[in-house]
Amino acid sequence: MHGPPDITRRHLLGGSLALLGAAATGCAIPVGFGSSQTRVRYWHFLGASDGIIMNKMVQAFAKDTPDVFVEENVLAWGEPYYTKIAMAGSGGRSPDLATFHLARLAGIGAGRILDPINVKLLEEVGLKAADFSPPIWERAHLDGVLYAIPFDAHPMVLYYNTDICRKAGLLGPDGKLVPTKGVDELFAQLTKAKDAMGGKPPLAFDALGLGTVGPWRVWQTLYAQSGGTLLSDDGTRITIDDARALEALRLMRRLGQEGLCDWRTDYGASVANFTNGQAAFLWNGDWETTGLKERKTPFSMTRFPNVFGTGAAQADCHSFVLPHQRNRDPEVERATYRFIAYLVKNSADWAVAGHVPAYLPALEEPEYLALQPQSEYRSVITEVALDPQVWFAGSASRMWIEFGEAFSPIIGGTRTPEEGLAAAKAALSRLLAAPNPFPDEERA
Repeated sequence: MHGPPDITRRHLLGGSLALLGAAATGCAIPVGFGSSQTRVRYWHFLGASDGIIMNKMVQAFAKDTPDVFVEENVLAWGEPYYTKIAMAGSGGRSPDLATFHLARLAGIGAGRILDPINVKLLEEVGLKAADFSPPIWERAHLDGVLYAIPFDAHPMVLYYNTDICRKAGLLGPDGKLVPTKGVDELFAQLTKAKDAMGGKPPLAFDALGLGTVGPWRVWQTLYAQSGGTLLSDDGTRITIDDARALEALRLMRRLGQEGLCDWRTDYGASVANFTNGQAAFLWNGDWETTGLKERKTPFSMTRFPNVFGTGAAQADCHSFVLPHQRNRDPEVERATYRFIAYLVKNSADWAVAGHVPAYLPALEEPEYLALQPQSEYRSVITEVALDPQVWFAGSASRMWIEFGEAFSPIIGGTRTPEEGLAAAKAALSRLLAAPNPFPDEERA
């Protein structure tokens, strides 16, 4: 077998989205009989540019660690992935390692589905708690037990078209967007961009469509900035502050009323509008970076605007978990931790896709700091607004979709903020009352 090519950030930045190899399609070549290699079975849901970069990192690990073979299997993103993890873990026939959205941790749970992280082995490969973003590291625990190893955060960020913003006089002497603080400065910035665009809505985000989650992500960012919470720490009581919640919703409605955002855009249309220069700003997660570079959109990125007092931004995190196995092989387990450590310590390579490394030393590496615009919003890593630890939260979750459906009509003006908040709270009450599909007695 020929050795994999060298991995470099330059190659990743310029690489085309070619087809992944057999290992990344679920058809990995198994370790043959008599092989001296230790096989680590790795499942993930990473596609597009994320999948390309992860595959290259796996290949780089193979070159550096010839005694370990990582069998990489890519499964469908979203609910099907977590269902398969749950089925494999509950049966004890799971892979050795899996990528996981951190907000999903409480939903899948501990015990029968996921095994705890061996902190001693983690320390042996050079990873310790102090190396990670504190709020993210804390969220990787359930009842004081570590169940996930954080890899990144993918927060809401602000993309801006440099050509339009230059025309509108919104860039500073350094060519970067002049930051705003508070509601008035934000709306003044958007109005200048609208004027420069001849009256077209300057802001794009996922505001409409079946299963839309954009309104939830925008609202949660704004609401978290004011210090608002959704649920009590034990996840049993709704703690939404109506005044703060409505303040955020009224801002979202005002964006639609004043023609500062196009409330008719779904996810694809919002990205297309920004890509094609039909919007000056895009509020979205950080994962569109690679595609915009490939399509040569004149853009840069920065943190989501500080509107209500802090720089908090809605985010989820990729992490690594150990799906439950009845009898974990000690040799495979040590090889698994070596692989995890390689990925985490080289997460500046992963950051090419736009995500912010949760491993703090990576944020200081010259190679990461040279990534533009990916390193421009790195400071958000300690101000991420993460979901409450309940089974119905997390990426592609019912909570995101329910809140998105409640808030989307507010932007278009067909529902009042008060009506939208009532619908969201009713949905949250229903979710709290629904039975956990992975109850505590099954996690013993």
